[in-house]
Amino acid sequence: MAKRRIDPADGHSALLTWYRTPESATRQTLFTAVRYTLEEVAELHPGRAVELRVPPAGATQILPGTTHRRGTPPAVIEMSPRTWLELACGLLTWEDASNTNQLQASGQRTDLSAYLPLFPNLPAD
Repeated sequence: MAKRRIDPADGHSALLTWYRTPESATRQTLFTAVRYTLEEVAELHPGRAVELRVPPAGATQILPGTTHRRGTPPAVIEMSPRTWLELACGLLTWEDASNTNQLQASGQRTDLSAYLPLFPNLPAD
C-alpha cells in the first residue's frame, strides 16, 4: 500500500469544496481532491493490475492481479479530473461516462462501475 501524501482531512475538505462549487474551485483544490480520491480508491482496492490515470493531477494502480512494473500497463483507464470526481461522488455513472467518451479504457478489468462511487453521500451545504 502506498503511503498517503494528502492528509485525509485536507483531501476531504478539497473534495467538499469542489463538490459544492466545481466551477469556482481553484486548480489546487481540484488537484488535491483528485489526489485524495485516487489515494482512497487505491486503499479500498489495493493492487497493481489496473492503472488509473487522471492527468495532469495524478495516477494510481489498483486491483489485485498481474503486477505491472515497467512500460505501458496491460490495463489502463484515463479521464479528466472533472470526470473522475463526478464518478467518485456519484454525479456520473461509469456507463454514462463510457458511452459519452468521457473516459478511455483498454485492457481487462477496466470497468470500475462496481467500485464507484466512492463518496455517494456528500452533503450539499
